[in-house]
Order: sequence, then C-alpha cells, then structure tokens
Amino acid sequence: MRAAWAILAGLAVGGGLAWWLGRGQAPQRSPEARERARQAAAANAEDAAHPLYRWRDASGNLQITDSPPEGRRYERIAREPQPGIQVESTP
Repeated sequence: MRAAWAILAGLAVGGGLAWWLGRGQAPQRSPEARERARQAAAANAEDAAHPLYRWRDASGNLQITDSPPEGRRYERIAREPQPGIQVESTP
C-alpha cells in the first residue's frame, strides 16, 4: 500500500513540476505560417470592409449604392459608423 502512495505522490509531484517549468513556453510558429495568417487576416478584413457610395442622381435625389456611379461625383462611406459622437461646426 505504501508503494502505491509513493507512486501516486511521485506522479503528482512530477506533473506539477512539468507544469511549472513549461507554463511560460508558447509554441513557436514558422515565418511562413505567420505570413499565411497575416494574409488571411488581411483578406478577411478587406472582404468585411466594402464601402458604400453616396451620390445624387440627375433629379437631385440622394442615392446610396454598393458600386460607384459612372460620371458623377460620389462620396465613399463606411458600412459601420465611427464609434462615438461626431460634432461638426458650421461657420
């Protein structure tokens, strides 16, 4: 019975020691894996950030579309509003 307790205590101490010594070591990625991850993140961000276009038609009506108009002035606007409150002063 004492041998079983000694083995169990040894396993517990060994497991605790292994955890303590290995807790600060993160696995290292290769430069190729980091570059692939960066490219994938950039592609996802680019897909998620398609702008909208605000412009006026020949009748003066405000139009908001996914694609820019041809031959007209337009303004690019983000799909997501900026956080916070924007205050514009008029002269």
